[in-house]
Amino acid sequence: MNADARGGSRVFDAHLHIIDPRFPLIRNNGYLPPAFTVDDYLLRTRALGVIGGAVVSGSFQGFDQAYLVDALRRLGAGFVGVTQLPASVTDEEIARLDAQGVRAVRFNVRRGGSETLDHLDALARRVHEVAGWHTELYIDARDLPDLTPVLSALPAVSVDHLGLSEDGLPHLLALVERGARVKATGFGRVDLDVTKAVQAVVAVNSEALMFGTDLPSTRARRPFHEDDLHLLADAVGPDHVQAVLHGNARAFYRI
Repeated sequence: MNADARGGSRVFDAHLHIIDPRFPLIRNNGYLPPAFTVDDYLLRTRALGVIGGAVVSGSFQGFDQAYLVDALRRLGAGFVGVTQLPASVTDEEIARLDAQGVRAVRFNVRRGGSETLDHLDALARRVHEVAGWHTELYIDARDLPDLTPVLSALPAVSVDHLGLSEDGLPHLLALVERGARVKATGFGRVDLDVTKAVQAVVAVNSEALMFGTDLPSTRARRPFHEDDLHLLADAVGPDHVQAVLHGNARAFYRI
């Protein structure tokens, strides 16, 4: 994306995956993703104006931290990590990962590979108390009502991929009203009107929406394309575009 009035030149990629075969990978429902290394990511995004981002652990990485620490070291300043942790993790390990640049714990309700929702409340509160981390969920927003009492009481929460579904959008917006953030990511995997969804989120809370490429878009119907950036910029308008592409996420990830 060129530096123009539709987006400016600065992008914080709030949702990206690094898949490095030098580190352990776990088949998820028979699926093993192809490699997408730090070098691959930097090459793919070099024209987008990316100055930082959040490396998110996927179902195929389980509780492995070595790949994430390595990726953050290679990507350098401006990049942070979103990891998956077992409930048995020690406070010392949380602090160690925080020192390496990790800033959030993820619950992958959609695909698995993370801790179960039975531990959501306790683990989310503990990582926040120990290191100030927030909690991220990959979940169909249709399933949010059962979790809303817990989620709305947590210190900080975000939901991936616009909550995935049109039917879930009202539940997502209700959570945004309670302070949750939303990632405008994975347009090639959602079942909703992206323009309508992002405008609805911004109307509730202009600080809630955060852009991410979702690269390499594993198992999506189509991968990220630069047109997704243009669509998002046009949908939120010039008053909000730089916050959505950059400022909101940098503030949320405490950079």
